[in-house]
Amino acid sequence: MGAMDTLQADVLVVGYGKGGKTVAAKLGRLGKRVVLVERSDQMYGGTCPNVGCVPTKSLVHHSRKRRPEDDAQEWYERSVAKVQAVAKMMRDGNYEGLTSIESVTVITGQAAFTGSHTVRVETANGPLTITAETILINTGSEPIVLDVPGLRSSQYLVTSTDLIQTTVLPRRLTIIGGGYLGLEFASIYGQFGSKVTVLETGPKFLKHLDDDIATAAEDILRDEGVEIVTDARIIEVRDGDSGATIVYESEGRQQTLEADAVLAATGRAPATRDLALDAAGVATTKRGAVRVDEYLRTSQSHIYALGDVNGGPQFTYISLDDSRIVLDQLLGEGRRSTADRVAVPYTVFITPPLATVGLTEREARAAGHRLKVASQAVAEILAMPRAYAVEETRGVMKFVIDADSDEILGAALLSIDAQEIINTIALAMRHGIKAAELRDAVYNHPTSTEAVNDVLATAVLTD
Repeated sequence: MGAMDTLQADVLVVGYGKGGKTVAAKLGRLGKRVVLVERSDQMYGGTCPNVGCVPTKSLVHHSRKRRPEDDAQEWYERSVAKVQAVAKMMRDGNYEGLTSIESVTVITGQAAFTGSHTVRVETANGPLTITAETILINTGSEPIVLDVPGLRSSQYLVTSTDLIQTTVLPRRLTIIGGGYLGLEFASIYGQFGSKVTVLETGPKFLKHLDDDIATAAEDILRDEGVEIVTDARIIEVRDGDSGATIVYESEGRQQTLEADAVLAATGRAPATRDLALDAAGVATTKRGAVRVDEYLRTSQSHIYALGDVNGGPQFTYISLDDSRIVLDQLLGEGRRSTADRVAVPYTVFITPPLATVGLTEREARAAGHRLKVASQAVAEILAMPRAYAVEETRGVMKFVIDADSDEILGAALLSIDAQEIINTIALAMRHGIKAAELRDAVYNHPTSTEAVNDVLATAVLTD
């Protein structure tokens, strides 16, 4: 690379994720010399716009538009093309968004630490050494594949990234793992026309939720043709000429399942393997996550870790909030921390979406609260005509309320627009707004949010 074989920066960002790119843009606009390193030109912008949130939610949309008379393979192939076009548009926009800032340089290549202030990057044009006063690690996470005989070597094994980029619709899709990712893909590919089977290794489906919510979600998926097997111990995966045979044990019996594609959806691990963190003196957890304090500082005070790589919740909006914490450290008063996060909502984008925030009824009871619970099937909520207008009346809404303080402790919404309503509930929880205030508030009509009026009115004291 000649004269370009060494770069000096004020701030080096390793990884193009939401948190890192946000900090890079802010500091770059302030005139700081920022270098951002991303190992793949297909990942500018991070996981969300390229292989995560945006393409998967786009696939949810396209899968639901398919009519019975539409050829499944043709519809799927067109849908993938549209989704990839959107991803490319966002990827290009993310790249230009940083490279248009005069003091920001984007380098494509694999980075590895050679010291606490120095990183070596292997680029297409040769090695490059970058030295910086402050370093941000934002490399995200990667799929976990269970150590099952034949699984990792199977030619039919796919990750979520592989699956959304293939143009051939799997006729039989087996998903190993019944978490958020697995269920989203089960819902998507079931609607596209695949025969979907979910093998959940645990004894219960959506075990972190209350049984009534988990059962309602399971019933919706089963009604759409998704087969769900719980307490499934995967024994072996055997490749054949036209597919894989998955051997598993459930209810004490060994069974087999044939699949054209096997999706590993058993979680994601922090992507730290190739960073040579030892050379920088950066400590990691047993799971390989970069160890950080509540201000996202690593064991080296000038090195920060943002997003999935630090072992926190694996969501884009958490990575964005990480950027606020780091910017407060670099530019502000240094007071903001992960401890400030209260009532963070989560959504699994099955159809209808399942959104949750705060405590479940089971958790609240275990914590010693005296409870009121409000729960109502969407089809019975008279103040929610939008559900009938868009012909999506499936699901249930549930609120868990402290009987003494009237504070909302948690909510689970399995309904049309749940991903939007939950933000209102979370905001109310963060600011101590009582359940009665939400119940009696004036909401626009006809909307899904106004269902809160009716549901909270059903709150009853529980034993």
